[in-house]
Amino acid sequence: MVTTLHGTPVVPGLAYAPALVTVSDVAPDAIARYGDGGHADESAALAAYDEAVETVAAGFRSKAAAADGATAGVLTASAGLATDRGLRSAVRKNLRAGEPLLTALDHAVEQFVTVFTGMGGLMAERVTDLRDIRTRIVARLVGEPEPGVSMPAHPVVLVATDLAPADTAGLDPELVVALVTERGGPTSHTAIIARQLGIPCVVGVSGVVAGASGRSLLVDGATGAVELDPDPQAARARVAADAEARAALADWRGPGRTADGHPVKLLANIADAASAAAAADGPVEGVGLFRTELGFLDRESEPSVEEQSAVYADVLAPFAGTDRHVVVRTLDAGSDKPIAFATHPDEENPALGVRGLRLSFTDHGLLERQLDAVAAAAERTGAQTWVMAPMVATVEEARDFAAAVRSRGLRAGVMVEVPSAALLADRMLAEVDFLSIGTNDLTQYTMAADRMCSDLAHLTDPWQPAVLQLVALTAAAGERAGKPVGVCGEAAADPLLACVLVGLGITSLSMASAAVRPVGARLGQVTRQQCRAMAEAALAAADPGAAREAARALG
Repeated sequence: MVTTLHGTPVVPGLAYAPALVTVSDVAPDAIARYGDGGHADESAALAAYDEAVETVAAGFRSKAAAADGATAGVLTASAGLATDRGLRSAVRKNLRAGEPLLTALDHAVEQFVTVFTGMGGLMAERVTDLRDIRTRIVARLVGEPEPGVSMPAHPVVLVATDLAPADTAGLDPELVVALVTERGGPTSHTAIIARQLGIPCVVGVSGVVAGASGRSLLVDGATGAVELDPDPQAARARVAADAEARAALADWRGPGRTADGHPVKLLANIADAASAAAAADGPVEGVGLFRTELGFLDRESEPSVEEQSAVYADVLAPFAGTDRHVVVRTLDAGSDKPIAFATHPDEENPALGVRGLRLSFTDHGLLERQLDAVAAAAERTGAQTWVMAPMVATVEEARDFAAAVRSRGLRAGVMVEVPSAALLADRMLAEVDFLSIGTNDLTQYTMAADRMCSDLAHLTDPWQPAVLQLVALTAAAGERAGKPVGVCGEAAADPLLACVLVGLGITSLSMASAAVRPVGARLGQVTRQQCRAMAEAALAAADPGAAREAARALG
């Protein structure tokens, strides 16, 4: 009997290879040799800490410079977390209390782990990153190389309790054919980067670290099944068939439409000029989400209007002179994306605090200057530019934002991440030109479940019928108003769920560029009526697993 473990599917596809179980840690004997470090005093110990931190942060920045899109943003955020002044202050306080450096660091990190975990939401996602940073700092202090994933010489399935951004960012998808973790949810950093790499991924697989060592795994990223030591011949045959089907996707050129010709705009999520250029070369009809904040995570002061405009123009330029539009999201700082010049320090619960559009409530100039920069970039390039605000909760917020955007000659929209925005979608659309659903946050807030809590991964699944019901309400409002309603969250990258979203009435899907062809090809295999039937079946299901199976049976 083949043992099969189950988790939350993230990136569809089949992969079969030996497991490479990775445990990132520093050798205990190196830590023992280091002892108390032999530092002359507190200042000397803090200086050693500062030097190690800067080396670790420089490593993150170097990897970010070699990456693009969401990966670069995640690594830049990790560099900022490593050099966080609050963490340094906690280390210094512990040193003054007489603790040796490694103990002072350990206690400081665990203090923040407790705080982040208690905050829940997006901040809890940073716990894995924070502990990874601690391990890297410790390695630098004791003179060891930073731990991480060692690239194998042959294809493997990478298995871990969890993976930090630095572990996943440099992976070669020719050698690491799938990712499986015990922790994490469908919107964790591992999941986001796996989508960008385009390799099968399953998260929240209980017991896989202990069970996978020395065994071969068949990973099904569509169902979440992980088979241990399946029949090799049968496994290879299934993978070959899947590879053949995926190879056919490379010929898909767009535009997005169902088998009976119903149009669905397929758009790209981007973060910088490099990812914009790459997306423009692919079969996309524009950009559904330009994350402006990712370019400023490491800035201590606000960039000038001219600096911002230059950055935005570089992103808009590849789409200039075409009928493809770019949706610019205004600064989504706060929560897991603290920005020195914008976010509020020491918030008790940043995920439910002053983030996104709410930053403009106390610093209206921040939004005004960004809109001036976007407008200048749009005028300079001639690209069709739409602008949307994150974390909009009330109709008044939507109205005020739309007025500010339209006064600059641009189309205005808002993101539907807060359930109140979905419930008031008709009234929101009376004020704005379009809506874009951020399924990551909408799922988290609807289900009141921390996105990084493995025990709650079944709740943070975008296939939750309650979440789909809010999507349906929003899409129906768009149909009544005759205005577009898109999805720009990670849910759009799931080919099966994409069919359901179209069946609910969604008009555009925005995703990592690597996901566009699989989604486009899948939509081309079903009619609009099939999509509607799949949507009705998913809405009627009792749970995410049943919703997937019901949709798959009809598609």
